[in-house]
Amino acid sequence: MKDVMTTPTPRADRARDTQIVKWVARHQFIAFVGLTYGLSWSLWLVAARGGGQVPFLLGALGPMAAAAVVTVASGGSLLAWIRPVWHWRVPIQWWLYALGLPALLYVVVTLVLKLFGSPADWSLALDRLPNYLTTFVFVLFLGGALEEPGWRGFGLPVLQARHSPLRATLILGLVWGVWHIPVYGPAGFVVPLVLAFFYTVLWNATHSLGLCILLHASFTPAQDHFILLPQQNAYTAALDLPDWVVLGTYIGAALLVVALTRGRLGAGRPKPAPDRIEA
Repeated sequence: MKDVMTTPTPRADRARDTQIVKWVARHQFIAFVGLTYGLSWSLWLVAARGGGQVPFLLGALGPMAAAAVVTVASGGSLLAWIRPVWHWRVPIQWWLYALGLPALLYVVVTLVLKLFGSPADWSLALDRLPNYLTTFVFVLFLGGALEEPGWRGFGLPVLQARHSPLRATLILGLVWGVWHIPVYGPAGFVVPLVLAFFYTVLWNATHSLGLCILLHASFTPAQDHFILLPQQNAYTAALDLPDWVVLGTYIGAALLVVALTRGRLGAGRPKPAPDRIEA
């Protein structure tokens, strides 16, 4: 007898697609993370194999693309998801936070380096300001700041719907950090994990993706240009004193933020559960 090959019917295809959509709707964060890693890491692999800068830059869009796909698959509104990018009418202190916090942290870094006897030089800040501004613009429009509609615009709200702000930040920070490992190496997850606390405060206080994008665009050039040591002392390949001082400053500032917000990280107090009525 000849083997009979069966082909899926359109009804079977629709049933399978419906099951996938239902799964994505029930597991939005897991679907978002899996799709983000799949998109970004495969593009970065192409770049590493000689594909050039285009796939590398496109890989940074993985979180945003994944958030859009999961939003649509879950029946959400793309407009509602992306609208906070243009939410700019927030108190002035949050503008100062987004644009000034990274520079302020590097003032602390410079003071600590001087305390340890390093040849930190404040005048280098003016010399490096043009490079800072160039990197800021690049990151803002073409670089890592475009990640934010994924991480803070989608991932953080989904997590905070089920977890406390502190726990949600730890989960998202770890996912965000591990995502960077193909670019920054095995320890590349540490700094994003710590920085996530600063972003959560900003998002919870303002619900402005625009300001989260500005904070991201401010952190990258500060890290690249505001360790105010001679180039050969500040930006080495190995973990040296400046690296540990930067990490220690980040951790200390993050712990301060957690303490000042009593672990709520800018979110309002949780609503009390309704009294249970006994039958």
